[in-house]
Amino acid sequence: MSTHVLSLLVLDKPGLLTRVAGLFARRGFNIESLAVGASETPGISRMTLVVDVDDVPLEQVTKQLNKLIHVLKIVELDAANSVHREHMLIKVRADRSTRSEIIELANLFRARIVDTNPDSLVIETTGDSGKVRALLRNLEPYGIKELVQSGLLGIGRGPKSVTERLHR
Repeated sequence: MSTHVLSLLVLDKPGLLTRVAGLFARRGFNIESLAVGASETPGISRMTLVVDVDDVPLEQVTKQLNKLIHVLKIVELDAANSVHREHMLIKVRADRSTRSEIIELANLFRARIVDTNPDSLVIETTGDSGKVRALLRNLEPYGIKELVQSGLLGIGRGPKSVTERLHR
């Protein structure tokens, strides 16, 4: 099994997310990460899916996805030719004795403190999976109270756009 990052351009229609996720579920594949949002084109959304499957079953699923009427385009984003980022909010225990250490650690990882409380800090971080996991490992000794993470986002490198051909 290998990890694949897929970028789908889809018409913004109700129920499409359920149908896309259902195709993977029927095959017994787990979607490790899923992010959906508006694209640069009104009425078209972009889905970024991270799945851990072999190449042959993935090809079968992408063929089935292409048959869905509201799926416009599917592109696999390989790591060498794309940029991948995650976004995370982490609430960590912070009292007077540990607060400055935690702030210094956040600054070291170029993370931001977005909320303070006498007993905790909320830290926002964005980066590749390795950076995000490293920050988490370093914060664990202080006590992570809560964690919220987006799905992986990915975009191709260079001047070409996935939506270029849709506008012609």
